[in-house]
Amino acid sequence: MQAFKASGSKEKILKRIRKALEHKVQQPFPNIDNQSNIYSNQHQGLELQFAQSFTDLGGHFVYCDNTSELIENLTKLITERGWQNLICWDENLMQIFRENNILQIQNFNSIDKTEPSDAGITGCEFLIARTGTVTLSSQQDSGRVLPIFPPHHIVIAYSNQLVGDIKDALQSLKTKYPAQLPSLINFETGPSRTADIEKTLVVGVHGPKEIFVFLIDENSGL
Repeated sequence: MQAFKASGSKEKILKRIRKALEHKVQQPFPNIDNQSNIYSNQHQGLELQFAQSFTDLGGHFVYCDNTSELIENLTKLITERGWQNLICWDENLMQIFRENNILQIQNFNSIDKTEPSDAGITGCEFLIARTGTVTLSSQQDSGRVLPIFPPHHIVIAYSNQLVGDIKDALQSLKTKYPAQLPSLINFETGPSRTADIEKTLVVGVHGPKEIFVFLIDENSGL
């Protein structure tokens, strides 16, 4: 009897929905603007805006005028941290590291996957200036794995990958992948963190506890 009543109530609700769909309601705000940005444009450049937003979230930002500065700053970081085992899955980046004899960085495909690594190095799809967000996708060489498991994530990016907001990043992804969007799009905004445990902020719970962005001028010739 209870099942019959429940079924009857369900049918009444569905009937109301079908009736409502037959009589479309006029849009109460026909002239609403869905295209303009919600947030006002910043007068400062995207590089400065991203750097400020990113560092406010606990990220480490390094601007490089060219490839030589990238190698210099990256080598300095590796030496200061005492890292001996870094992994990278981007063949273009690996070529640069090999040419500059950075032996601590190994190709992800050539290492023992059971061995722990100090840091993972990847490229990115885009950098979102307003929120300080790194946009990643499964279409990159690093795939779904590399940005997640190492305790430190190093991103190598170029200034022509900077966009203003999330909407711009999504539109750029549609332009870059016109046939089909990547099966995974990840927006990495600062180190992984959670306050679910007794409302205490813990960093590095389900991803890297530190993230570095090395931004290279796209006119550097890299």
